[in-house]
Amino acid sequence: MSLVRLNIKGISYSQTQNGAYALILNEVDGDRKLPIVIGAFEAQSIAIALEKEIRPPRPLTHDLFKNFADRFDIVVKQVIIHKLVDGVFYSSLICERDKIEEIIDARTSDAIALALRFQAPIFTYKNILDKAGIYLKVNPKKEDEEQDSILVDDLIAEEIENAVADQEGYKDKSLEELNSLLEDAVNNEDYEKAAKIRDEISKR
Repeated sequence: MSLVRLNIKGISYSQTQNGAYALILNEVDGDRKLPIVIGAFEAQSIAIALEKEIRPPRPLTHDLFKNFADRFDIVVKQVIIHKLVDGVFYSSLICERDKIEEIIDARTSDAIALALRFQAPIFTYKNILDKAGIYLKVNPKKEDEEQDSILVDDLIAEEIENAVADQEGYKDKSLEELNSLLEDAVNNEDYEKAAKIRDEISKR
């Protein structure tokens, strides 16, 4: 499977999931965007890494990891988003120490926060981009004007919300099916999935 390189396009606050953000990754040699739901802490950490002028007074968790890795000569060479299951992306950190390569499992939000600190490239597989990538209808002039901002506007945010719902496969479900899925998720103690289904029901 061929790898596709991604850049960070911006961050959008989720209107439907409380305290959640959508990180938008952009296909380097194409127009598709890959929206990924992340938590507030990870969004803050990514935003701080993107805004070079902001220096937190004390190291954040991802800064601590970077300092620790530097001290022991560990380098994060690249991040690969390698799997998408029920709207959840799975990632790997490709690390190297003493010319020995190791692959470490990581949450995608953490992996990207670290990739920024190590200036490591971010990749995904073509089949994941085919499945979850979206085309945003953005005015090119406006996009150029907003290039310096990491926050995207409300119109784009709405498209991203719909795309995330599509990834999770809930958009085409009826309310009855959603309520049944919600009950199953609660019974299986999968509360993260239950929260997403509840948000989709609330949107209706």
